[in-house]
Amino acid sequence: MGYSREDLLNFFNVNNILFKEYEHEALFTVEQSKEMRGKIQGYHTKNLFLKDKKKKYFLLSCAEDKVIDLKRLRAPLNTNNLSFASGDRLKEILGLIPGSVTPFGLINDTKKQTKFYLDLDLSKSDSINFHPLINNYTINMDLNNFYNFIKTINVELQIIDLKVYKLINYGK
Repeated sequence: MGYSREDLLNFFNVNNILFKEYEHEALFTVEQSKEMRGKIQGYHTKNLFLKDKKKKYFLLSCAEDKVIDLKRLRAPLNTNNLSFASGDRLKEILGLIPGSVTPFGLINDTKKQTKFYLDLDLSKSDSINFHPLINNYTINMDLNNFYNFIKTINVELQIIDLKVYKLINYGK
């Protein structure tokens, strides 16, 4: 049933996707992450798994301090209604549990049901941090390695400017 953390790390190694992994207590919120992360470099993120009434799914990865207005987010996502997807859908589609949402879960979305959006601010960073499918580890990788992962699993990358809620044409 989908990739585990160990499978994901093996996938990184087989595909020459460089990363650093940090172990820590399980983290469920941005606040807990800020308290526990220590000296992990790079942009820290929050990840929202969303759905609309037509059962389309969206994953938004943004800077941890961003306040997201779901009503404003509807236009760039081209939907009329937006809410958080259930834990059951999260488990079924991305193989994740609440508190461990990560774009690395897209590797488990074999039906390609989820559209992926990355915050423009994250796309300008040197490195970013995500959980490796479970929330008691953090993976840090540079942006090119993250893009390589997204490309290797055949996911279309959408860049969104969350200051103005617009999609950005991006050459990756």
